[in-house]
Amino acid sequence: MADLSVPGFDSQALAATRQPLPSFKSGHTDPAALDRSAKEFESVFLSQMMSQMWSGVEVDETFGGGHAEEVWRGMMVEEYGKMIARNGGVGIADQMKSQLLALQEVQ
Repeated sequence: MADLSVPGFDSQALAATRQPLPSFKSGHTDPAALDRSAKEFESVFLSQMMSQMWSGVEVDETFGGGHAEEVWRGMMVEEYGKMIARNGGVGIADQMKSQLLALQEVQ
């Protein structure tokens, strides 16, 4: 089997940042927390997709260029993802909510 490890990727650090799903213990999920988690997932997903789109666009001297513009671009893309998710998104959050509710029903 092929080695699928990624050089420089720290899976333990990633695991430490994970937050538990909204409470499944009592059999009742807080709808607001579930909605918030699903929208946050969608915003992160969209931001990652858009960051790939912007990765091929060179920094332009018209707006100052340099390292600061590269940093700003990353923040801009992150905010675009949040804004799209807040305003209805592309349907990922709805699918996540339905899957999480189905998971709760099984438990």
